[in-house]
Amino acid sequence: MASPDFRAPTPADLFEFPPLWPGAPYWLTKPVLLAVVGALVVCAFAWAAFSRPKLVPRGVQNVGEYAYLFVRDQIAKPYLGRDTDRWMPLLFSLFLLTLVWNLTAVVPVLQFPVTAYASFPWVLAAAVYLIKLYVAFSRHGFSRYLKGLMFPPGLPRPLAIALYAPLELVYFFVTAPFTHAVRLLANMFAGHTLLAFFSAVGFWFMIERPTLPGLTLGVLGVAMTIVMTAFEIFIQFLQAYLFTMLAALYIGSSLHPEH
Repeated sequence: MASPDFRAPTPADLFEFPPLWPGAPYWLTKPVLLAVVGALVVCAFAWAAFSRPKLVPRGVQNVGEYAYLFVRDQIAKPYLGRDTDRWMPLLFSLFLLTLVWNLTAVVPVLQFPVTAYASFPWVLAAAVYLIKLYVAFSRHGFSRYLKGLMFPPGLPRPLAIALYAPLELVYFFVTAPFTHAVRLLANMFAGHTLLAFFSAVGFWFMIERPTLPGLTLGVLGVAMTIVMTAFEIFIQFLQAYLFTMLAALYIGSSLHPEH
């Protein structure tokens, strides 16, 4: 039988971090350090790839150009059209930063996704939302933009007032920024929890308290950790893609509300 002493890791174990050293500021924790390191990695990658571009790209420049083209053609252009190049610095940086922060979950020793720590997805989503508001209201005017949002052409005014306009306002001011952050946060939170659980099962039953009956559980835990790690890497790329795509969608809807 499995050891009754096994305890699955809890959210408190996985997502609550003390300061990095005794006496350090309360906010200076492992996720903050990883966030700073991740941002520096993005800056270093961009500098290495684009500071001295060659006519025939090689090495880091080649990787950087492939990544740039992917973001431009697959994420930005469908929603921004002719305005794509203007917004590429923001969207490309956002994609790389989100991706690196996601991938810290599967880097040995680091093993924590920055985006599973609620503050960081909220800050990114809030920044995108403020840009969306600024673009919408500065380009079209506050009242004109909201009027076009609530009363689209062809919709009867009573129906718009009674149903469409309230729903659209709730989506615009509440649902859109909330789901933008929560989608990324929830996926990274769940993935990290599952990886931690299966890793703990493998470690406990194969190393900490090895027993013949528990060996099967230990092997299963290790196998599931490997499978879930591969799946989690896919999810990390996917979530970086979706988060950046929604940013492009929101900015595009502010630039061209008629679409």
